[in-house]
Amino acid sequence: MKTALYLRVSTNEQTNEPQRRELAEFAARRGWQDLEEFSDTISGAKFTRAGLDRLMADVRRGRIARVIVVKLDRLGRSLSHLAQILGELDAHRVALIAPSQGIDTSSSNPVGRLQLNILGAIAEFERSLIRERTRAGLNAARARGAKLGRRPMRLTAEQRDAVALWRETPTSIRDLANRLGVSVGKAHGIVKAA
Repeated sequence: MKTALYLRVSTNEQTNEPQRRELAEFAARRGWQDLEEFSDTISGAKFTRAGLDRLMADVRRGRIARVIVVKLDRLGRSLSHLAQILGELDAHRVALIAPSQGIDTSSSNPVGRLQLNILGAIAEFERSLIRERTRAGLNAARARGAKLGRRPMRLTAEQRDAVALWRETPTSIRDLANRLGVSVGKAHGIVKAA
């Protein structure tokens, strides 16, 4: 299995070279030779990143033994995003190593396992706070009389007539969708609203 080097810079004016050199030297000191590099030039705030997506796909396929990053902020966009990545790495028994921060979640490193569990607990706490604030906001909106959820579908007279005719001699929902010139999903919604 391979050792993955994950490199990320935010702009095209920056270079991955210092990260690449530091991680390659660290891997060489450990005797890890089968290295694969994944890199992105994109803001860490972006949810999808091509390099990170390819890395996680290889993790899911069981091709990666460990992921090395210079610092955790190169990997996750927020604590909850980092915890999600760490959870997935842990589920696939892939170690995360950030040498400059002294982080190594290998199963042979009890301190790294402790760090992983602490980060997970903090992320879970953060998710709970977000849920609590969301519920409070929804309750406050309801108290002000706001109507929540999707607005009911408004049908045209033509749509109502088409559904009535369709119900008299029902054919497939696809046939109704074709008659109305809408998708099958939209046709389901129209039938439900009529």
